[in-house]
Amino acid sequence: QVQLVESGGGLVQAGGSLRLSCAASGSIFNINVMGWYRQAPGKQRELVATITRGGILNYSDSVKGRFTISRDNAKNTLYLQMNSLKPEDTAVYYCNAYYFINRRYDYWGQGTQVTVSS
Repeated sequence: QVQLVESGGGLVQAGGSLRLSCAASGSIFNINVMGWYRQAPGKQRELVATITRGGILNYSDSVKGRFTISRDNAKNTLYLQMNSLKPEDTAVYYCNAYYFINRRYDYWGQGTQVTVSS
C-alpha cells in the first residue's frame, strides 16, 4: 500500500503562484510514475503533470510553461509549482502514484483545493 497526503492548496489571485506538496509513504519502492491530476466542478479528472522514476516529465498543454513538477527522493515528496495561475486552473488537485505488474495499480491522495480568483 501507498499513502499520499497533499498540502499547499488555497486561494490565490490570477497571476499568482502556489506550490503543492505530496508526501508519499508505504510501499513506494514499486512506484513507476507519480503525478498530479485535477478535477474542476462538473468536469472529468484530467492529467496535469507526471514524472517517471527515471525523471521523464510530461505536462498537459494547458499548464506547459506555467507549472513545474519535481520530486525530492530523500523526502519522498512530490511537488507542483504553479505560476501565472488562471481562474480556469481552479480545481481539486490530486496526487497520484502508480506501478505496473501485469496491470496498473493506482493510488490517490485526498485532494487539495486550489481556487484562483479573477
